Amino acid sequence: MNRLKELREDRDLFQKDIAKLIHIDQSNYSKYELEKINIPIETLHLLADFYNTSVDYILYRTDVRKPYPKSIVNEKTAQMN
Repeated sequence: MNRLKELREDRDLFQKDIAKLIHIDQSNYSKYELEKINIPIETLHLLADFYNTSVDYILYRTDVRKPYPKSIVNEKTAQMN
């Protein structure tokens, strides 16, 4: 099952609910779940924050659902700049 769909259904939400949250049409959100179009980075961040998970989890880069601690993310971002 698609991670976005799994996260959404775990909260008993509909596609239209999430589409409204991220300000897109339900049909576009459906394409995200079906992996027909790529999700913009800004939207991935919004979804990860909303679902309290990481972008890596949504993108299948990890199976750990718990988000990364904020301090680690901030340190890595500072090192990149």
